[in-house]
Amino acid sequence: MSARSLVLALSGALLLLQPAWYLWLSPPAVLPPLLATLLMALPIVPAIVLGLLGRSSAGFWAGVAALFYFSHGVMEAWANPAAAIPAGIEIVLAVALVFAASWRGLQARRMARSRAAGAREGDGGAA
Repeated sequence: MSARSLVLALSGALLLLQPAWYLWLSPPAVLPPLLATLLMALPIVPAIVLGLLGRSSAGFWAGVAALFYFSHGVMEAWANPAAAIPAGIEIVLAVALVFAASWRGLQARRMARSRAAGAREGDGGAA
C-alpha cells in the first residue's frame, strides 16, 4: 500500500470514527449528537477531498487535521472516562496518519543523511 493510499485510508477511518463515537459509542450530553458529529468530521474533509482528487497536498492537510484529532483524543481520554475507547482509537489513528503523511519526507531525510555520511567517508577525512 502506498503512503498516499494509507493517508487516504486513515483519513477515512478518522472520518468514520466520528459518527460511531458521537451517535453510538458515547453521545455528547450538551450538544445534539448530529451537530457534534458534523463539527468533529469537518477538519478531515478537506484532506479527503484533496486525496480523492489526487492532490499532493492531501497528506499535509491530513497531518494538520490529525494533530487536532490527536489533541482532542488526549483531552477526551483524560476528561471523560466513558469516552476512553473511542478517544484511544482516535489517538492511534491520528498518530498513524501523521507518520503516514510524513513517511516520504522522513525517507528522503534519511537518504540525504546517508549520502552525506558516504561523501564524508569518501573524502579521506580532509575537511
